[in-house]
Amino acid sequence: MAVLPHEGTYNILFHSYAIPVGSGFRNGYLARPDQVGKYPAVIVLPGIFGLRSFEKDLVRQLARHGFVAISFDPYASPLPSESTLDEAVSAYSALDDRRALTDIDRAIDFAVGGASDFTVSGPVGMVGVDTGGRFGLLYAADRRRLAGLVVIHAPLAGDEQRMLTVRDALERILIPVLGLYGANDEHIPSEGVDVAADLNPSGRWIVYESAGHGFMDPDSDSFQSGAASDASSRIPKFLSASLPQPEPSDY
Repeated sequence: MAVLPHEGTYNILFHSYAIPVGSGFRNGYLARPDQVGKYPAVIVLPGIFGLRSFEKDLVRQLARHGFVAISFDPYASPLPSESTLDEAVSAYSALDDRRALTDIDRAIDFAVGGASDFTVSGPVGMVGVDTGGRFGLLYAADRRRLAGLVVIHAPLAGDEQRMLTVRDALERILIPVLGLYGANDEHIPSEGVDVAADLNPSGRWIVYESAGHGFMDPDSDSFQSGAASDASSRIPKFLSASLPQPEPSDY
């Protein structure tokens, strides 16, 4: 079977996994190279509907490029698969920003502690999708545990009534950021991406012409294969340049 360049070359192991968060566990997903050694860790933060097939695809794709990738549901009570957007917005609105950042802390603790048999020590990478990207930006500004952050059509405004705002976070982020957006995104105007680039000039903010919200998700009506392929090829290259190198084993 032909393998496209952005799909990676490692054989992988992948499965659902109960990720320890706080005093309990969250629905999660983990993938890693099926090869002895230790690999850099990447946390994938899901979008507003929680952990879905797109995030799992991202986790597997990252593993094929030599990362240990872990994702977990942001909601203690996962949304049913048939949830409406209004129901998802309600669940997201009820998710406290500080609580979300603490949950990310616990997921990283697992990545570098509980999964340490196959992760290299040091900072981790993060990929945030949609609202998960917003939490990623807040986390990168508030913590010093990341080496690189990718955000995929993450909200950049509209959170002025929440505890923390993206606008304030962008000015305080010290690590490399890769932002991936669509010019025809009905939720995030490209002018907002320009503002983000001004506030975070060291980041790489990319806007794909004719692409809409969800342009990387094959299940989305806005999926655009050309933009998705280019973005998919950029993500592992960006993370590889930011994260510790794999440590192959002699055994």
